Amino acid sequence: MSKKILSLLLGLRIQGGASSFVINSSSSAAITERTSAAAACSYSYYKHSNSQIANNNSNLNFQSSRALFGTSSSDDTTNNNNNSNNNMSDEVAAAKAAAAEYKSSDADGAGPETAFDNILSGKWPSTKVYEDSTVLAFRDINPQAPTHIIVIPKHRDGLTKLSNAREDQEGILGHLLFVAQSVGRKECPEGFRVVVNDGEQGAQSVYHLHLHVLGGRQMGWPPG
Repeated sequence: MSKKILSLLLGLRIQGGASSFVINSSSSAAITERTSAAAACSYSYYKHSNSQIANNNSNLNFQSSRALFGTSSSDDTTNNNNNSNNNMSDEVAAAKAAAAEYKSSDADGAGPETAFDNILSGKWPSTKVYEDSTVLAFRDINPQAPTHIIVIPKHRDGLTKLSNAREDQEGILGHLLFVAQSVGRKECPEGFRVVVNDGEQGAQSVYHLHLHVLGGRQMGWPPG
């Protein structure tokens, strides 16, 4: 192989790798943050980070190979669909495990201790976006969109899930939604989605009522 051809191949390989990194630079930063946080505090809420990191790393390698060898966009679609299916399987498994734990906990309606209790106490770290006397909003460590914020009531008070809400809790429910739109409007001026998962079939994996604020990309429909 001539020096000229070798130089061209090396240059293409470097260019392909760099292009892939630039396209996925935000994902790479998030991967680094998630890996550090997961090492510092290993708990159920974060347990999907490793599979998500593996999927993202796989996508980085795939993009580099595509840039080098010119694989088709249909291959790209297949890879993304596989990653999506893997993530969905992880979430369903987590929801089933959380539902089983919730059902086996004390029958007082309080539910088991969750990761959010440790975040609220300061035992585990979080990146706060908003806080007042009744509500806390922080960034999800396993984001499903460029912007993914969790909004929770500071005092669970039986609000393990939305379907458990009492009539006297209308105020906190309204305030949660108001905070969700406030942070969503600020961080995602082009639009955002608010999601509440309820129960096992709703894929709820943390039994402390919480709202997901997702944005920064075009959302599809129908969800789920």
